Amino acid sequence: MSQKSTNITFHGANVTQAEREEILGQRGAVIWLTGLSASGKSTIARRAEQLLLARGVTVYVLDGDNVRFGLNKDLGFSPADRTENIRRIGEVAKLFAEACTITLTAFISPYRADRDAARAIMPAGTFIECLVEASVEVCEQRDPKGLYKKARAGQIPEFTGISAPYEAPASPELVLETATLSIDEAAQAVVDHLVKHGFIKA
Repeated sequence: MSQKSTNITFHGANVTQAEREEILGQRGAVIWLTGLSASGKSTIARRAEQLLLARGVTVYVLDGDNVRFGLNKDLGFSPADRTENIRRIGEVAKLFAEACTITLTAFISPYRADRDAARAIMPAGTFIECLVEASVEVCEQRDPKGLYKKARAGQIPEFTGISAPYEAPASPELVLETATLSIDEAAQAVVDHLVKHGFIKA
């Protein structure tokens, strides 16, 4: 996206990233949970948030639906709007991570190019793509919001997995198969990954 604003200057911080990390005792990271609607993204993110907070970790969840109530309330679900939705949240997640917050994002984010663009703006190694794996059949059986039923009836156009594509990650850092893992097991896997890679203390 081209820069429209003019006469602006980027202002750096007086606090270095190393100083933030030393004082807060953690490194910033973005756990980008992607998957079909009803695959378990938000539920896993919320449980992982609880587990991390219990360890004294600064953490926050950016949820797809919630963000559309505010920051992205002007966006729909066309391919262009989906791309802009992910672009904006990628920028927000980057700011959270720069503040050394463990940031869990729960967005379908169906297009691989959009997720790759979010990764590209993050410091190397801080973007952790997490595929929340569940088949359309499993998600449709869950369907807590009744969205698949509406999509099958033609009431929701461009619904991911039914009438719009989902491009799964080619090589995600983490895969959570929610047909076989419990919510607690999946959330703990997120925590374990952060410990293993030195973002938080063991």
